[in-house]
Amino acid sequence: MERPAVEAVSPLDGRYARYTEPLVEYASEAALMRARVRVEAEYLLALADLGDTLDLDGETRERLRDHYESFDADDAAVVKQIETEGWRGHAATSHDVKAVEYFVREAVPEDAQPLVHFGLTSEDVNNLAQRLLVKPAVEAVLVPRLRDLRDTLAGMARDHRDVAMLARTHGQPATPTTFGKEMAVYAARLGRAVGAVERAADDLAGKLAGASGTYAAHHAAYPDVDWPAFSREFVASLGLDHQPLSTQVNPCDDLQSLFDALRDANNVLLDLDRDVWLYVSQRYLGQEAVEGETGSSTMPHKVNPIDFENSEGNLSKANSDLVLLGDYVTTSRLQRDLSDSTVKRNIGAALAHCLIGYEKTATGLGKVTPNEQVMREELESNPEVIGEAVQTILRREGHGDAYERVKELTRGERVTLDDFRELFDELDVNESVREELHALTPGGYTGLASELVDELE
Repeated sequence: MERPAVEAVSPLDGRYARYTEPLVEYASEAALMRARVRVEAEYLLALADLGDTLDLDGETRERLRDHYESFDADDAAVVKQIETEGWRGHAATSHDVKAVEYFVREAVPEDAQPLVHFGLTSEDVNNLAQRLLVKPAVEAVLVPRLRDLRDTLAGMARDHRDVAMLARTHGQPATPTTFGKEMAVYAARLGRAVGAVERAADDLAGKLAGASGTYAAHHAAYPDVDWPAFSREFVASLGLDHQPLSTQVNPCDDLQSLFDALRDANNVLLDLDRDVWLYVSQRYLGQEAVEGETGSSTMPHKVNPIDFENSEGNLSKANSDLVLLGDYVTTSRLQRDLSDSTVKRNIGAALAHCLIGYEKTATGLGKVTPNEQVMREELESNPEVIGEAVQTILRREGHGDAYERVKELTRGERVTLDDFRELFDELDVNESVREELHALTPGGYTGLASELVDELE
């Protein structure tokens, strides 16, 4: 029954449906049905290619492939009806994979129908179908968003490489940096994380080995067939690596690696969201006011960093789900228990929270711009940050008490550049060194920050 979005149980299909729409073809129940039909159809075709099992003519082969390639909402309704009510002489299966089997039987002649789902356990179909959905969901939907975010950060790094700002360590004023260099750090981290996500998605591996992973039924029926080789070739034909050793279930270490890689990418963005939130609160970053948008229900002047807050919440929820999924799918009682099945149905929800987080971070980054005046004023009001440079230059000149001299002047005190200059004038140093010290300013003490942005190349 169609329901309005405001009646959806989950915000993923309600409030945030416009963001999660790209995942529908990979994460919905209909998508899983379609992927199962694909596995069953291609498996039957592979059996036919063995030559000893059955013969399928060209028309039947074409019809089989069309059965999943043109799979639509009406077909999904039929599969669901087979499962829950029965259809065309089939009693209700109360089993989702068996319903798919009967649906596929409709596409082949009667003599071929017994070989649909031949020798398979439901998990043979499910583990392949799930990976046929997870892989493109990550590669075609999530990774491009992450790559765009990385490119946005890299662009901000290059555009603002020379914008000096006060850094903070332990929340306290510290050696200055540039806004561009800080964004370059995030761009580099995210780039590495995305690479790991891509590798993990590329390494997804499927199994097809029967009820206990032994090919027992296959071997009993056709003992002369090299079933491990058949399985390896079939799984590879679906674009997946082959998992040769399994129980009834695929061990799912590959999925755990992917979930962990996504969490790592999300953690980079969570760190970014929180830092940008703080930069906004410090007025280091200004935000573009959106026409008609309400910042606060009671304070009309506010422009809140809501996109970064929303991203933080969704990425935190995604990570929580990914931890549960990674821990759960890699464990199973003996050869198999069914609890993993219902947990795996939530993979799409975890990916959806990732996607919302990526979209919100991207929207937020598109609204912010460095407030150079505020950054400059903050630097000028914290001249003590050049203390590091002063004591380091004095160490170079052989002053063993350099650190102590600067510490005595600055620790816990509010100092001015004039205070430093008085110290410089008292020092027993060459005039060239004194001039070097007098030339120090907070805004100019950014080291190689600007040049380091080029490391992104």
